[in-house]
Order: sequence, then C-alpha cells, then structure tokens
Amino acid sequence: MKASPSDQNELLRLQAADTRLSQLDHSVRNLPQAAELAALQPEVDALRARWIAATGEVEDARAELKRVESDVELVEARKRRDTERVQQTSSMKDVQALEAELAALDKRQNDLEEIELTVMERVEALEAALASIDAERSELEKRVEALQAARDAEAGTVGAQRDALARDRATIAEALPDDLVALYERQRSRYGLGAALLLRGVSMGSNVKLTESDLAEIRRAAADDVVLCPDSGAILIRNEESGL
Repeated sequence: MKASPSDQNELLRLQAADTRLSQLDHSVRNLPQAAELAALQPEVDALRARWIAATGEVEDARAELKRVESDVELVEARKRRDTERVQQTSSMKDVQALEAELAALDKRQNDLEEIELTVMERVEALEAALASIDAERSELEKRVEALQAARDAEAGTVGAQRDALARDRATIAEALPDDLVALYERQRSRYGLGAALLLRGVSMGSNVKLTESDLAEIRRAAADDVVLCPDSGAILIRNEESGL
C-alpha cells in the first residue's frame, strides 16, 4: 500500500487519540468512587437487613400492644356493665355472682395491665433500637450519595473529555485516505495498536530494537510505502528520528 509520509505521520495522532480514548474508557470503568461504593455495598445490605428485621420486631410488638390494650378495654367495658347491673339488681344471689365476676375482672385487668406495661417497655426499647439503625442508615446514605455525586461528576468530566477527543479523532481520520485508515483499524483490532513510531531503530509498538535485516528491508522501502512492524504488526511510521 502507498500513502504519503505526511498521511502516515498523521496516524501517530490518530493512535495517540485512540490510546487516550482507551485510557478515558478505562478511567470511567474504574472510578475510585465506584470502587468505594462497591466496598460499601455489603455494609449497606447488612444495615438494610438489620433495619428490616428491627422494623418487623417493632410492628409485631406494636400489634401485640394493641391486642393487650383491646383486651383491657373489653375488661373495663365488662366491669362497667357488671357494676351497673349490681346497682340495678335487688337479687342478693345476682349481686354475689356479679361481685365474684368483678373480682375476677379486677385480677384479669391487673394481669393485663402488667402485660401491657411489659409490652410498652419492649416497644420503647425496640423503637429506640430502630431509631439507632435509622441514624446509621441516614449517615451511610449520606456517604453513598456523596460518593455517587462525586462519581457522576467525575464520569461527566471524563465523558466530556472523551466526546471532545472523539470529535478530534474523527476529524483526523476523515482527512486521511480510506484505505490507510482501514489498514490502521484492521491492525489495531488485531494487535491492539494501529501505528507506531520507529525511533532510532526501536519500534515503539513493541519497544524492541529491530534486527539489522528488518531495518535493511525498511530502508529499501520507498518513503510512501506503508511498512508494518515485524514485531507488533502496527503500521511503522518513519521520520528523521527513525535512525535509518
């Protein structure tokens, strides 16, 4: 393939742009904030599990408290009813029966109120524990949100740099012959590098000094011949620094 030395030299700019684009892509995939967020995720999951468990315990305790309170209300209602009946009846037998029932209801109420107090204390303790977990979650969420904001800001900055560089890269490629760009792209897709400078006999594609036989063959090539690096497969760019 033939291409002017100036067009071949432009491939170095194209390669520099592609190298930098790869670096920016790598940066976006490996943002430090993303690594910190990933490291925090087990703590986030564990705290969420604790919160779910604590919330369930609070809800169960509150439901139990409501049942006990309802039982107390029922006992109080029965006591009011029996007290009214005692006041209204003239039968000693009925009075004795009602008074016996009232005594049993008093005991039942006392027992329920003790249970109610115990459950209330448990509800308060569980609510305090849940509030503590809520505070931990709030602090952790702030850390996560701050990291997410920093990650997104960094990704936005890198993305803007990448977009600008991609436009510059497209401009460089559009100014070059299609067949030269096609060869560059083919070599880059195969070997990871499309073009490299020959610097004082060393291929910058492989960082290896070429053999004398390879250098002799390159010397015989015309200036507009497109030469491939025997080691890296990249298009080898020759200039006054190549040592030929």
